[in-house]
Amino acid sequence: MLNLLIAGVGGQGTVLGARLLGLAALEKGLKLRGSETIGMAQRGGSVVSHLRLGEGAHSPLIPLGQADLLLAFEPAEALRALPFLRAGGHMLVADRAVQPAGMPHYDVPAVLACLKRRRPGSFFLGGDEVLARVGGRGLNVAMLGAAAALGLLPFGLAELETALRRRLAPHTIESNLRALHLGAKMAKEGGNKDGNDQ
Repeated sequence: MLNLLIAGVGGQGTVLGARLLGLAALEKGLKLRGSETIGMAQRGGSVVSHLRLGEGAHSPLIPLGQADLLLAFEPAEALRALPFLRAGGHMLVADRAVQPAGMPHYDVPAVLACLKRRRPGSFFLGGDEVLARVGGRGLNVAMLGAAAALGLLPFGLAELETALRRRLAPHTIESNLRALHLGAKMAKEGGNKDGNDQ
């Protein structure tokens, strides 16, 4: 069983990312349980999705300290969700901050440094590069591509491509496929893995 937690900010496509992963898991024949917290999504607040893939899950929620993989679409949300990640678990973080409107900005380099200290070996995807190359809201899908390329998921890009084609509006499929493969390419090339400065 894989316990997978996705953390982000309202508007980043956290819920869509979870649904695409769920569809890919079903395409692979895996059992699936999951839950989402989306009440703050419209206000730019935290959005968290729990996915439990495979046999043995009796609840849709991942207990603290039991997540095998944390996909964080935003650095502060990675730090907030870190207590869910088990010892030896994997973390993939988009390094681009979403600063809340009307709120004081937080120290992004300090948060990233804290994450690197607390979870050495984690992978940090260059969010600005993704958005510059695919535009729009492709960061969530690029994160899925990176996770697949790093071997952190129990399925690959083929199942994610199928999920994209089944779930998304036809006019958005090509741009999302580009984002998926860009994330995979960045992961294979080493991206911004902990310890490697950009």
